[in-house]
Amino acid sequence: MTLSERNIFFKAGIVFCSVCTLLVLAASIITIPQVNHILMANPSQGINQVFSLDREGLDNLEIKEEENLRRPSGIFQFITGLFLKNNYIAVHVNLVLSALFSLIGIILIYSFFERTSAPEILYISIFTIAFAFEAIRLVLPLHFIYNFPSFYVRIVFRLLLFIRFFSLFSLFAAGLCAAGLEVQKTRNVIFIMIIASFIVTMGVPIDVLNWDTSLNMVNGYASMFRMIEVLAFLTTVISFLIAGKTRGSNEYNYVALGVLLALAGRTIFVGVDNWAGPVLGIFLLSVGTWFLCSKLHKIHLWL
Repeated sequence: MTLSERNIFFKAGIVFCSVCTLLVLAASIITIPQVNHILMANPSQGINQVFSLDREGLDNLEIKEEENLRRPSGIFQFITGLFLKNNYIAVHVNLVLSALFSLIGIILIYSFFERTSAPEILYISIFTIAFAFEAIRLVLPLHFIYNFPSFYVRIVFRLLLFIRFFSLFSLFAAGLCAAGLEVQKTRNVIFIMIIASFIVTMGVPIDVLNWDTSLNMVNGYASMFRMIEVLAFLTTVISFLIAGKTRGSNEYNYVALGVLLALAGRTIFVGVDNWAGPVLGIFLLSVGTWFLCSKLHKIHLWL
């Protein structure tokens, strides 16, 4: 991919993330007043029965169902869940910030690398743009408000799962580029990432009637997916550390630190249902992305 083609991709990413930010803001205006009531209700009752309840009955339903709500799994959720209760406003703020992060992040990448060639930055930009798709989770409360077929919910969440793995593999590919992968094979690498993400996504069972308090659908093989994420996480960090040794540049060690912070922030950002997501998650993700961009720019500026 030439520098001109890559810059066109960055500009398209900026436009796309801008549209996603506006859409998530508009959707939040619709869903925030209703989401507490919707998520407290038993999905098997149906949306009409939920909204036919009177105020007193709905309050009792919230109290009864609150004990049965499923919270997300994962180490960060477990730790933060000991101190923080689930908060749907925090989840919505999280989704708005995910779109804003992708927009600000791709603008930052474009400003840093408009005239600087860096093979890793294309994959990092894909990782950044992918956060705009987290707004897809708002389809869950919208589904109960407008009562459209659950078939579309399943398709949308498969798309989200595909994007999450594709973005993770993208950061993994950035580490391989830093470690010595030939730049000419960029298109082949992207094609392999698409195929791998598609295979993983299509083989996952998704229950549209089962969700957790972070507005994520519950899917099968969750422990296996966490293992894949951890392996990709560690391999990416190690790849940048190897690049620092082989190329004799300490800046790659800071890039590895940025990857570590960004992936930790991503895990918190995506998988918690409380204020740790929009506070700690976005902080780690932003600092990590800044390290990635600034240090890679410094490395390739003098090449």
